[in-house]
Amino acid sequence: MEGLFSIFKIPLVQSSLWALALALVTAVAARVATRILKRYLNQESNPLPSSSIIINIARGVIWATGISVILDACFGVNANALVAALGVGGIAVSLGFQDTLSNLIGGLQVTFMGIVKPGDNIEVGAEAGVVQDVTWRHTTIRDAMGQTVIIPNSIISKTALVHLLPANRVVVPFAVPRVGEDGCAHTQHMDDLAKQLATLALKAGEGVSPVIDGPRVLFSEISELGIKGKIILQVEDTSKTSAAADAIVRAIAALV
Repeated sequence: MEGLFSIFKIPLVQSSLWALALALVTAVAARVATRILKRYLNQESNPLPSSSIIINIARGVIWATGISVILDACFGVNANALVAALGVGGIAVSLGFQDTLSNLIGGLQVTFMGIVKPGDNIEVGAEAGVVQDVTWRHTTIRDAMGQTVIIPNSIISKTALVHLLPANRVVVPFAVPRVGEDGCAHTQHMDDLAKQLATLALKAGEGVSPVIDGPRVLFSEISELGIKGKIILQVEDTSKTSAAADAIVRAIAALV
């Protein structure tokens, strides 16, 4: 037993135990901060996007601070002096990680400037889809076929980016013949028609996925085919957008 206690009196062992304790405290602090940030970022009133890059930066700052404290308090190593000593080597390393740094900076730009956030429907070059997450290296989107596409952040920051309409938005064009003895459309008939179309569209859309906005019926043009317009609504499940459009077309076919 005395031999065991004598081991704990060795300075290196004591420093290692303190370092382990501080590392555990740092790990707990990083986990707590991660949970708090996730809860805050998922709130509707939060002005920041709920991208994981913010959480990763916070976690990295906490660990960097913890390691600096461990080196200084337990082993007597000044972290600032260590960074200065490795300055020349750091330049060489940074040159070797140019792409990684470019992606990191690009991710910070698109995140904190609010250019891209999870849920956005975007088009970058030949790729288009709904943003799933923005990490420190790449942005993940899901295309219309359900495939996951990974785009480096540096490409997004350098390429023209298009914000598309929401992926869960259903737009169904239609054309109805003009009515009335004079061959013209009357306001009362158009109002009734709009209500009928909206009712049918809502019922058909709800049968596929809950409708969260609309439907709205807009008349846009009078042509030789009759009165043209479109039905617009949004469904809850993005993957059911095409199915909802199909159901609405089938439902209004008898009227148009």
